[in-house]
Amino acid sequence: MNFRRRRSAEEPEINLVAMIDVLLVILIFLMVSTTYSQYSSLEINLPTSDVTPEQEQPGQISVVITASGDVLINKTPVRNHDVSVLAESLARLRPANGAQEPIVVINADAKTAHQRVVDVMQAAQQVGLSHISFATQESQH
Repeated sequence: MNFRRRRSAEEPEINLVAMIDVLLVILIFLMVSTTYSQYSSLEINLPTSDVTPEQEQPGQISVVITASGDVLINKTPVRNHDVSVLAESLARLRPANGAQEPIVVINADAKTAHQRVVDVMQAAQQVGLSHISFATQESQH
């Protein structure tokens, strides 16, 4: 009796086709099940206008809000940014009864906090100034 094992003529090999199939299935599963992070951001373009700028009207109240949040009403700085202080400053510029209600023109810098613009609008509403306009920059073609 011969107890020796026969050496097979075939060498052991790895079946690459089956391994590639399994890797593709794993890859497809990972691609489908992965959630991709999306960075949410807004691109805001400031409004532009093709019309020529109008000259300042006599009853117009100009409110400038700088990038740092400083508020100037008719070129006079407001010492406090509280809504009640803004309302007092706007009330002083409101004409006496019978005169036409002035237009409040808000010139806000692109980098100013949105809250400052809302504060000015709220102050104008408190003193009864309902005509509010926003200044635009001239479009550059």
